[in-house]
Amino acid sequence: MDSPYSWIVFNIGSDPVRLGIVASLARPGGNATGSNILTVELVAKRLGILHDLAPPSTLIAVLVNSNFPPTESNVRELEATAGVIGRQIEIKRATNENEIDAAFAAISQMPTGALLVSSDPFFTSRRPQIVALAARLAIPAMYDQREFALAGGLMSYGTSLAEAYRQQGIYVGRILKGEKAGDLPVIQPTKFELVVNLGTAKAFGLSLPASLLALADEVME
Repeated sequence: MDSPYSWIVFNIGSDPVRLGIVASLARPGGNATGSNILTVELVAKRLGILHDLAPPSTLIAVLVNSNFPPTESNVRELEATAGVIGRQIEIKRATNENEIDAAFAAISQMPTGALLVSSDPFFTSRRPQIVALAARLAIPAMYDQREFALAGGLMSYGTSLAEAYRQQGIYVGRILKGEKAGDLPVIQPTKFELVVNLGTAKAFGLSLPASLLALADEVME
């Protein structure tokens, strides 16, 4: 009989096949399965939303963490998307809290119309610092998780984490009843949410387009 700890049900923010965690999405094999919450695959969509919001003559700053493995592929995708939409982006790198401060200091000296904070566990852990710095500059910022908007960030776009956790719980239940983790397909998200903090927009003196508010799944006052 397998040990109760011989399987893994994950929530992961990047392609688990590319990372070598599972053999394929449809047939993971081994002892692991779960859901890919696509935190890094949605960077182009987030940039597109900011492109529609930021004045055309300004650039969009992008905060990335060089120590996060998917960063370089994300930067290439962002640069390609920026070329297609005709928008200048400026990559700022930070791997610790002092470098986050330095990145925002540099952003304040540029003609920055908006900020995209890339998906990254370190940035999530520094949520209060990043949101406070964006507020100090009154710069429209886009994040990957609803929790940033709850903390006062302007807006977020990403997979519904509540739905991902619900699906993860269902898989745990199925495995406990005898199914093998490796036989359960990796779940690809179908529910995404755009969250807008209208209170933050008002504090920034920012008038958000009606088209953006109409697309929002949640508008916080």
